[in-house]
Amino acid sequence: MARSSPPIMRALGSARKLIATKDTNTLSKTPMSTVTMELPTGSAAPVAEGFSVHGERRIKKTIYTLNLNGYAPAIRELTYPLMHHYARKINADFVEITERRFPDWPITLEKWQVARLAVERDDEWSIFLDADTLVSPEMFDPTELVHKDTVFHNGKDFANIRWTYDKYFRRDGRNIGSCTWFIAASDLCVEDLYHFPDLPLEECLRRIHITIQEANGGQCKTEHLVDDFNMSRNIARFGLKFRTVQEIGGELGWKMPDGKGISPYLFHMYSITMEEKLGRMLDVLTKPQAQGGWQLMGADQAAEFKKRWGLK
Repeated sequence: MARSSPPIMRALGSARKLIATKDTNTLSKTPMSTVTMELPTGSAAPVAEGFSVHGERRIKKTIYTLNLNGYAPAIRELTYPLMHHYARKINADFVEITERRFPDWPITLEKWQVARLAVERDDEWSIFLDADTLVSPEMFDPTELVHKDTVFHNGKDFANIRWTYDKYFRRDGRNIGSCTWFIAASDLCVEDLYHFPDLPLEECLRRIHITIQEANGGQCKTEHLVDDFNMSRNIARFGLKFRTVQEIGGELGWKMPDGKGISPYLFHMYSITMEEKLGRMLDVLTKPQAQGGWQLMGADQAAEFKKRWGLK
């Protein structure tokens, strides 16, 4: 008898179809009630706008991602089924940002569109995920664990390594370096968190200093960190309360040997080549949980994926 593949990854065929039929010239909203995806717990029936199945008021949440110029379809084939599953799990909508609005700025600043969209859509919580982020089916909903006066990322950097400080960083004193591949903010904070840069691009670039690892990797340039710099500065400028998913993980007992909290249900790499990134993502999806993987994809599925995309 043929071995059945894990349910969450049997949706890859549907995800490929979904990606192939996306209109990359428009903002695409995919209501979660119409996503063709086989979920481990089955699909919930459509419910009235604003209410859950049992009549309780729905907290309006949206997960946003950037898909500009048809970004990396092989990567999206792996990440999108999991993002859609996560959106269903936390009762959120899923929205792709597919058009540029800030063409004079590096493309990463297009995630600043979340501020406008969150207001237009009446989001109570807005979550942004880079399109190359893997989200485990076991990922919890951190918006249920923090107050709406708090913004958060998965983790944080030490800002003074990466940025030249100004009065906002000095006054704030927390040295928070944003990692903007995962961003969450409520309607109380979203407009301040995504406050558009008041510094010219040239000045932003002057204040950004990539690390030796990033420089040696050859995949990260100064302009790629304009989003991280400006969000770090906004957190300091507006004194926004801040937490990380890693800190929450530590409080829940998920820790490294040195006692630091970890976030075991999110995976993201940025300073490596596309082929290396795909290899690392497949490792996470295929390895047994005892070896640090998520065990969501069988070896035969991984081999077929590599063959189809010309990977070694």
